[in-house]
Amino acid sequence: MAGAFIEARDLRKTYLVGKIEVEALRGISFSVQKGEFVSVVGPSGSGKSTLFYLLGGLTRADGGSVVLDGEDLAKLSDAERTRMRKRKIGFVFQKFNLLPTLDARSNIEVAREISGNGRPDPEHFNRITDLLGLTKRLGHRPSELSGGEQQRVALARALINRPTVVLADEPTGNLDSKNSDIVLGMLRLSNQELGQTVLMITHNPEAAKYGDRIIHMRDGQIVRPEDDPQWGSH
Repeated sequence: MAGAFIEARDLRKTYLVGKIEVEALRGISFSVQKGEFVSVVGPSGSGKSTLFYLLGGLTRADGGSVVLDGEDLAKLSDAERTRMRKRKIGFVFQKFNLLPTLDARSNIEVAREISGNGRPDPEHFNRITDLLGLTKRLGHRPSELSGGEQQRVALARALINRPTVVLADEPTGNLDSKNSDIVLGMLRLSNQELGQTVLMITHNPEAAKYGDRIIHMRDGQIVRPEDDPQWGSH
């Protein structure tokens, strides 16, 4: 599709579980425009997380292609894909993946160091951490933070380098409603005010509504909303 920022074309991925081949993705095609906030919903085992890893260049497809901002991920070497991820993608995972020996501030700042993204920008850092309600918690290590605070640190880490796309995999899966609202609100803000393209994987219908558009998945394929039992009555 012309002008698409992310384009998945006939994506296929099969895993070998013991001696059985399991088709995680069975020919998925869709596009995301620059600046869109798209939610991908579906039950466990629908292929959502596999799609997330393929879109982020964390693994390779068995068939089809992913084009992100004009770059065909299948044509990049491992080193080139790593550089592309550092420059363009902010990842938010359900598991916070924070470094236990570093405080919140250092966990956020280390993302800039890894990316080689120039000098720190104190104004941007302060804005992100203030919006996420982290200002008074920056000196605390992950073990001293609640689950909601840890996820907010993880989100700040994903946003600190001003990525052009944010990929979030079940970002509210381990959070209570208050922290879920904070995280989802910040994703929406990053989309609207910072112009970031956001693609969020979720099984939560309420979280999905934060997106501009919802893509429904089931059994490794995209389905119509009315064919999704979880949404059929919505």
